[in-house]
Amino acid sequence: MDESMKARRILSDISPTAWEHPADRAALNALRKLPAFDEILRKLFGLLGERPVRLAFQANAVRVSSQQFPRIHELYVDVCRTLDAPGDYGVFVSQTPFANAGAFGMDRPFIILNSGTIQLLDDDELSFVLAHELGHIMSGHALYRTLLVILIRLAERGFPLVGLAARAVLVALLEWYRKSEVSCDRAGLLAVQDPQIALRAMLKLAGGGKAEEMNLDEFIQQAEEYRSGGDLVDAVFKVLNLLGATHPFYVLRVSELRGWIESGEYERILRGEYPRRGQEDRSYLDDLSAAAKTYAEGARDMFEQVGDAARRVREAFREGWRGTGAP
Repeated sequence: MDESMKARRILSDISPTAWEHPADRAALNALRKLPAFDEILRKLFGLLGERPVRLAFQANAVRVSSQQFPRIHELYVDVCRTLDAPGDYGVFVSQTPFANAGAFGMDRPFIILNSGTIQLLDDDELSFVLAHELGHIMSGHALYRTLLVILIRLAERGFPLVGLAARAVLVALLEWYRKSEVSCDRAGLLAVQDPQIALRAMLKLAGGGKAEEMNLDEFIQQAEEYRSGGDLVDAVFKVLNLLGATHPFYVLRVSELRGWIESGEYERILRGEYPRRGQEDRSYLDDLSAAAKTYAEGARDMFEQVGDAARRVREAFREGWRGTGAP
């Protein structure tokens, strides 16, 4: 293990509220208020259960340990120590050339790391990705991410349920998950404690090239141009490009992360000024209220449409579920 890893500040007992973006929390709250959401969640996981879900995701993957992928294991132990993870969450490597990773599960969440990610990134950048996924778990995102993946796969197979109320839930899940990615980029940065590592990882994940083939400064400039430039037509296409996507564009994530750093919040956390787990935090409750108001200004129409759709098809959903023969 190199000296830079040993020198990282341990963020003892840090609460995930320290890195959660207000839009992430507001979008998740809006999702939970959809009329069909709780019913679909209970039906799907009541039918599948914890063990089948774990087996489905882990059946074609290798568990990371001191004996299997020991380098990944060491990196993961280090980020868990830095973020003071409250539990023991497994990591699995899947033979998948596409560079990606994900946090899944219900009561016992875990991380899937694609082999393509290992080939693309160096150790510091892998630490950022592992910490990003750990941030999802610590923020309680894994359950909803699992639901999202299941609904997407059911939709691809033409399952009748997804054409009804679950379609509205799927749209809302996608909207929330894009916001949650911004939150967990912050968790990744807090673990590696070097903005250059985080931004370099996103550059590689966006372009898929080698470090010597790309320039981080130019990528940052590209991100700023995308965020601030363009007329109304460009803005419309930006929205259309995101529909159906689980992740926001990396150039936008770079801009969001740099904005968070420039706000001073990142440095305050490293100084030890952050909420602890289990503390009663009135400001957090106030933040939820403010976040809901802020988010509503930009996304009210989408969630109103989704909510209306869910209400219109609730009864149809129940009929469709009974038609599958499920109890």
